Amino acid sequence: MTAPDVRRGRGRPRDPRADEAILRAALELFTEHGHAGTSIEQIARRAGVGKLTVYRRWGSKDELIAAAVESARGELPNPAADELDGMSYAEVSRLLADALPVAARTLAEPGYRAMLAQVFGSSVTHPGLMGAFWENHVLPRRRTMQTVLSRAVDEGVLPVGTDIEALIDMTVGAVVYRLLRPEPPDADELLAYLRAVYSQAGMIPRQ
Repeated sequence: MTAPDVRRGRGRPRDPRADEAILRAALELFTEHGHAGTSIEQIARRAGVGKLTVYRRWGSKDELIAAAVESARGELPNPAADELDGMSYAEVSRLLADALPVAARTLAEPGYRAMLAQVFGSSVTHPGLMGAFWENHVLPRRRTMQTVLSRAVDEGVLPVGTDIEALIDMTVGAVVYRLLRPEPPDADELLAYLRAVYSQAGMIPRQ
């Protein structure tokens, strides 16, 4: 995973390797033990740095875990909405379809599903974590879906008056529901399901 940009502190230049190690350790511990079961001491120990090194970069545990959740955003592919300007429905829907195999593999990983569960479970007590997840994981993909569906309406693939926001909610809700099953799908099953749901919603061509 790629570490996001983080605030610069005073003093000598930051070592990006320490940033990455701290974020990786924070994400692993949060995924394994949740917010309450993760401490700065544990994060520093797993990252192989001192507590002061952590506090120079992040002022609190909440801030650090939010940054760690943000750092996982690169694991799910997504064409940026501004890259889709001028493309037809066929072109943008194909880009979205091409991203589904990697998305399926990522969503099928137990570690990623565990992180999702911890984020959802912390949404009331630590809303900043859900805020980071929403801003860096949900909204970029939602904007891409909005672009694809707008093209679909413009070109007659979907009827005029289609409620795009409701359609996106239904699509995302279906995927989350499938991931919450007692026996979640493997990558191949999830890919087939993603293709079925996205094609029913008009986001990719019918299979």
